[in-house]
Amino acid sequence: MSRQEVAEAVNNYLWVTYGIRTCLDGNHVGKLERGQYRWPQSETREAFRTVLNAAHDADLGFYINRRERHADNFAGGTPPGVAAVADENRGAGSPTGAEITDTGDMNRRELLRLLSLTGTLLAAPVPGGQVDWARIESSRDGSKRLSSATLREFEGLNAHLWTVFGAAGSKTAVAPLVNGQLSTLTANLRAPQTTAVHRRLCEIAADLLQLAGEIAFDTSAYDEAAHCYTLAGAAAREAGAYDLWACAMIRHAFISVYERDFRQAMPMLEAAAGLAVNGDSGLSTRQWAHAVRAQALAGLGHLNDCRRALGQAEEVEALPGRVHNGGWLRFDGSRLAEESGACYAELGRPDLAEPILSAALSQELSVRRRGTVLADLALVGIQRGDVHQVVLYGGAVLDVARQSRSGVVAAKLNRLQHHLRPFLRDSHVQNLDRQISVLTRASN
Repeated sequence: MSRQEVAEAVNNYLWVTYGIRTCLDGNHVGKLERGQYRWPQSETREAFRTVLNAAHDADLGFYINRRERHADNFAGGTPPGVAAVADENRGAGSPTGAEITDTGDMNRRELLRLLSLTGTLLAAPVPGGQVDWARIESSRDGSKRLSSATLREFEGLNAHLWTVFGAAGSKTAVAPLVNGQLSTLTANLRAPQTTAVHRRLCEIAADLLQLAGEIAFDTSAYDEAAHCYTLAGAAAREAGAYDLWACAMIRHAFISVYERDFRQAMPMLEAAAGLAVNGDSGLSTRQWAHAVRAQALAGLGHLNDCRRALGQAEEVEALPGRVHNGGWLRFDGSRLAEESGACYAELGRPDLAEPILSAALSQELSVRRRGTVLADLALVGIQRGDVHQVVLYGGAVLDVARQSRSGVVAAKLNRLQHHLRPFLRDSHVQNLDRQISVLTRASN
């Protein structure tokens, strides 16, 4: 069995046996093979034992790593064995501050100095003028009190990093830049600051942590992304920045939407919309929360509620002026067509989805957005039983996945593959299925 086939069999076992809906993929199985995850949940271990005909967890390399700890760590009375089990049941463990932006392609312990990365950074225009690199470099170790001018430089660099991220074909290329800035912010957060400076630093950190989460999410590192969003929410709360806080919650909830755990996403999205009420009414935060909530409702099969949420999201078009900042808040309604089409495809309504998605495809889209629209149109083809449409759009998604190396597009492609089985008698569909499997193996 390939990694993807193992993952699908485990997903099926968990659903049939326990009614647990999971979206394990070949990438996750690869992490288990490499020992990045050593102790999955008990039901998941059972599923792997059954699928792979193993009698014991140890036969598959699953084990609890009881790492040595200093005696002071257990002064509160927690036995070492219990602490170790708790750590391992979290999967690979929560990453530390220096590790949270790692996506598997970079060494977590070797952050490059920020100034050594300016070549890529200067490829895009800096919002509001040039970055004062000397000022930023002088504050890297947190040994100096921060001035208002330095804080403004931090904010400008964050905005610039979002610009680079948006323009980058491969999002992981931005990770070292984010690591460098995050290292600087962390050093200054640890240093003594006035209350006002500390709150502003928290706001800047919350912004950057959301970008770190976006990079991790694009490489399918969902645990790391969730940790980034959690820390971003905590920092925004400390800063009293309600819109920033709400956006961190929306991004966190979207992981559950993407992993098809729609019920878990709903309370967080409703809370985010509530938080945004306390924020800037001129920003599109609430409308973005409703747009993502519509996707969760579509996954739950609630057509009318989904339509109402989409209607609330469309209120963004009535907001005056600039409704987003181009960074941690980028929702301006320009993606509503593709998001609405994706909702109707999820609901199994190709009659509603296809015209909207076709119109969205005619717009100027980024490579990643184009890939997701093509994948949804391929799904519409499956729902219509149109093999030609499935092969046409499925092949186009493959091209985008190879070009962008985006985990988001790859995940869409993997889900599409699950729906190909009824059509595998067709030689063209067989070829598409084989190519998806080859791409999946290569990415793992």
